[in-house]
Amino acid sequence: MATIAQSLHESPGALPWFLDFLKEELAPYPGRAGIVARMVIAAALVMIICETFRIPYAFEAAIYTLIISRASPRATLQSAGTTFLFVGVGGAYVLISAGFVISIPILHFLWVIASFVLTFYALSAMTNYGAASTFALVIAVGIPIWERHVSAETNVEDTLWLTLAVSVGALVTAAIELAFARVNPGDDIVLPIAERLSAVESLLVCYAKRCPPDDPSKKKIIRFAMLGTSSLRGLLRRADYSTHYRAQMSGVVALVGRLVDITATLTGLSFELTDTDAEQLRTLGMAVAIIRTDLMNRRISSTIHFDPDHAPSHVPLLHEMQHTVSLIPQAFTYSESTKVHLPPSPDALQSKLLAPDAFVNPEHLKFALRGCLAASGCYIIYNSIAWPNIGAPAIATCLLTAISAVGASRQRQILRFAAFVVGGLLIGIGSEIFILPHLDSIGGFAIFFILVMALVSWFMTSSPRLSYFGFQIAVVFCLINLQEFARQTSLAAARDRIVGVGLGLCMMWLVFDRLWSAPIAVEMKKTFISSLRLLAQLIREPVSKDPKVAVGQTYSLREMINSSFDQVRALADGLLLELGPTRLQDLALRGRIVRWQPRLRMLFITRVTLWRYRVRLPGFELPAPVARAQQEFDKGLADVVDGMADRLEGKASERKDDFEDAFGDLEKKVLSCCSTGPQGLLAPELRTFLALSRSIENVTSSLDNDI
Repeated sequence: MATIAQSLHESPGALPWFLDFLKEELAPYPGRAGIVARMVIAAALVMIICETFRIPYAFEAAIYTLIISRASPRATLQSAGTTFLFVGVGGAYVLISAGFVISIPILHFLWVIASFVLTFYALSAMTNYGAASTFALVIAVGIPIWERHVSAETNVEDTLWLTLAVSVGALVTAAIELAFARVNPGDDIVLPIAERLSAVESLLVCYAKRCPPDDPSKKKIIRFAMLGTSSLRGLLRRADYSTHYRAQMSGVVALVGRLVDITATLTGLSFELTDTDAEQLRTLGMAVAIIRTDLMNRRISSTIHFDPDHAPSHVPLLHEMQHTVSLIPQAFTYSESTKVHLPPSPDALQSKLLAPDAFVNPEHLKFALRGCLAASGCYIIYNSIAWPNIGAPAIATCLLTAISAVGASRQRQILRFAAFVVGGLLIGIGSEIFILPHLDSIGGFAIFFILVMALVSWFMTSSPRLSYFGFQIAVVFCLINLQEFARQTSLAAARDRIVGVGLGLCMMWLVFDRLWSAPIAVEMKKTFISSLRLLAQLIREPVSKDPKVAVGQTYSLREMINSSFDQVRALADGLLLELGPTRLQDLALRGRIVRWQPRLRMLFITRVTLWRYRVRLPGFELPAPVARAQQEFDKGLADVVDGMADRLEGKASERKDDFEDAFGDLEKKVLSCCSTGPQGLLAPELRTFLALSRSIENVTSSLDNDI
């Protein structure tokens, strides 16, 4: 990833860089062909079923298969029932609510606005991605259906056809996922992490043997760096894992991603190895191999330490790699604490469909209002100019564009309109003129459809910087070619749909990238500061004496912090393709934040574990003197984290010695209790508590000094 960033700045021309970029993005990698096959088979089967049985709105079903097929088989199968439920919920909402407002214009308009807010809010706040997208797709197309001046019976019939089409897409996707899950069983989180660690290990072994790594190994690690970890983070968010496990694995994913980035950067550097350097690289490779083996065998890796007394290394970034590798086992170590019985999280206390921060995080409401403004703008425009045929494509485009937004980025603007030109004008209109008139059977159209879906699926399985391009092509192509069951003799229908897609893209660009936009570097820094503020607030928890309220607040904060971490990484990925006069400064800021974030994640994970001692869960009771010392330690820790945020915001913030003094007092209290033998708590458990607290003190001091 760093190599790509460097090439952006140093490339002698835009065209050579662009060709190299496409070559890297479109190169095959392990598992890519399987994902593409799943996506193409599901989309092709949906098309054949809908065309054979003349099911309207087939474009909805085809687009749905492409959205969901990128999730893991496990997550897809687990959410299948919920998805089918929300097909019915969306259809019932449209049918029931529209019946009350259809004859009253002002109520009808308010109903449309409220529906847009509800739709975009669901996309942001619901944890089940399949259910949210299904619900949103049904409403996005259902509203234009009820705008037509036809009989109520016709509107009801078309709404039911719409729910059937989406149901077919969900059913076919679930069946394909089930078939592939049986053929290729495996853990969709663990295996990709192990593959990345294996690529790092191979390069380290080559360097330790003083031989240059071969081209396949270098290309493999660069490919993993370009892919990033956004897909793994998406799987973690959508999978039915416990909140604590998701937090731990998010930390592991972030650390492994950081390790891959550093290793990819190392391949572009030249250096001379000494005997000491070779030994350190060999030791580092063995440590990575141990972590990978333990991960595959579902074992918890022991703590890894590297000799700090080695002479300064001639290998760039070696100490950074050692530090990152030493942090990975710590995330696994804390999983021991999950063996005790914990109080039910808000995931169990409230609906599992909503994120724990659904009603406390203002970002969900902001997203809903932005999406509503864009969709409402399309609604007002196409009604004002009396062009209803562009309504459904425009609103559906607003919805589908919002699904994969990555900050305010020129990259997203370019990909939007490039995909619009390629998918709408070249493939869409081009096929209507030159290809489809020569196809007189569903078999011929199926071959053409499969070729197009294979092309867009290959793009969609690229890194986040290019996958959106393939998805947009698929949206435009399906909107044009999957609405009728016969050959088109006029380009009017295709013209209307292209205009609708263009209107939706323009409104999303205006609302998301102009009215509420900020440079992506500013957004990344702001989000990272928000992570620090939220973490400081979490460290002060619990502030309520009501156990139920305390648990709810803590879990909501944890979910908000995880979301903030993911957003920082997504913005950092998007920043690589940002151009402008401040590019060098922005890349320098990105490098610092990417370096700081793994340590902040480890601080977060460790603090979550110590929270059990703070609330005195069964098996985690502390003696009264230690409990009071822990409260003072937490207070000092929160002040230090807030101080980091203050300095990043440019505010005056003095370094305080209270935190070091609080840890020293905590250590004395623990050692005193261990020597006297506390009642109700064994000395080894106190030592574990002290080790976790010492880890927090070390990570916090290191991060504070760096910032």
